[in-house]
Amino acid sequence: MAEENLQRKLGLFPATNIVIANMIGAGIFTTSGLLMAGLNNPVLMVALWAVGGIIALCGALSYGELGAAMPGAGGEYLFLSRLYHPLFGFLSGWVSFIVGFSAPIAASAMGFSEYFCRAVPALPEWLSSSGIVNEAWTKKIISVSIILIFTFIHYRGIKAGARIQNLLTVLKVLLIAVLLFAGFSSGAGSFENFSLGKLANPGFAGLKTVGLSLMWIMFAYSGWNASTYLGAEIKNPAKILPRSLIYGTGIVIIIYLALNVLYVYSINPEQMKGVISVGGLAMGNLFGKSAEVLFSLLIGFALFSSLSAFIIIGPRVYYSMAKDGLFFKLVARIHPKFQVPSNSILLQCLIACILALSGSFEQVLTYMGFALGIFPVLTVAGVFRLRASDPKALHLPGFPVTQIIYIAAGILILALSFLERPAESSIALVTVIIGIPAYYIFRGYSQKSPE
Repeated sequence: MAEENLQRKLGLFPATNIVIANMIGAGIFTTSGLLMAGLNNPVLMVALWAVGGIIALCGALSYGELGAAMPGAGGEYLFLSRLYHPLFGFLSGWVSFIVGFSAPIAASAMGFSEYFCRAVPALPEWLSSSGIVNEAWTKKIISVSIILIFTFIHYRGIKAGARIQNLLTVLKVLLIAVLLFAGFSSGAGSFENFSLGKLANPGFAGLKTVGLSLMWIMFAYSGWNASTYLGAEIKNPAKILPRSLIYGTGIVIIIYLALNVLYVYSINPEQMKGVISVGGLAMGNLFGKSAEVLFSLLIGFALFSSLSAFIIIGPRVYYSMAKDGLFFKLVARIHPKFQVPSNSILLQCLIACILALSGSFEQVLTYMGFALGIFPVLTVAGVFRLRASDPKALHLPGFPVTQIIYIAAGILILALSFLERPAESSIALVTVIIGIPAYYIFRGYSQKSPE
């Protein structure tokens, strides 16, 4: 039987949009209040967002080289398999399957349901008072419904899905632009809020807090590598793929810094502490309750874009693993009509729905942040191996400084975060370790199976 292949249909605009959409998600709209609770200092908080952006850009430059040299589907799975050993690629794909894509899909859907129910509280209240379903399950049902709707959209083809993705991303960026313009032009906030923060905790305790904060921030930046997962579907990947990573990451850095400055401008640091829906609170402080409801609703809908991007990207990883005999064979099936990894999309949908129905939001975010920080460090280190083995490969500026910055920062963040949150970090490590026997089971089964 002829090998089923994905088709190269994506240009620079949709590839960059997928990076932007994948990055701008629940993180930027939920973590700043949590960060302020630990850091107690708005200047330090914004500075850490800038540091996180620099780290992400260093990663994007590194992945740009790798993606241009190995323009296939699967991202880190492909890079680690070729640069080191298939086991490392499998483990990154294993983590992606459980943590990297299914969990953020669930988190984005849960974030939407939280914002939606905040904006339209009458719906869950009526359902609860009528004895139909309580508020918690109303949010879970909304979350699962959103996952199912977007899975159906992307099941029907990359081209149609990319069009919807482009529209959602443009609308999300426009929403953020309106939020920034309206917020800063209102004159109702105060830049004096930047001077109201306290000094950071001294000593090692403060350093652990900074490490954990950076891990949360890097979760918000995660997605800077998004278009590498679609390398097999990008036209002229040697040129377009690196540009999509760099342009997308650069745009998001500017957006994130501007939004955090707006948050501090709009909200007193004490008032911000621990608030999840910080965007809604900011608009409420500047324009009143009606604006808080309106922007809570709009931010909720903005989360569709990142959820949609995760649904596009994740199945390409499982598809690549299955083609290599390291995952269930059925996952490698390409739909004859829609030309997408259909079974892979459905499997991801199932896992995301299970997480949305059973997961704790804050613990899932912490678990994701640690697990997602492990394999990019190893992948970026692979640039050194690539340059040694293929001197003619595309060379992007910054080598080796960008790689050293990313690797050193990544290791430090993981170490400090483990010390600060050992339970969630240990569960993430156990997830990786369980993947080792799974790899050998799949490999053994693949070798015994007839072609």
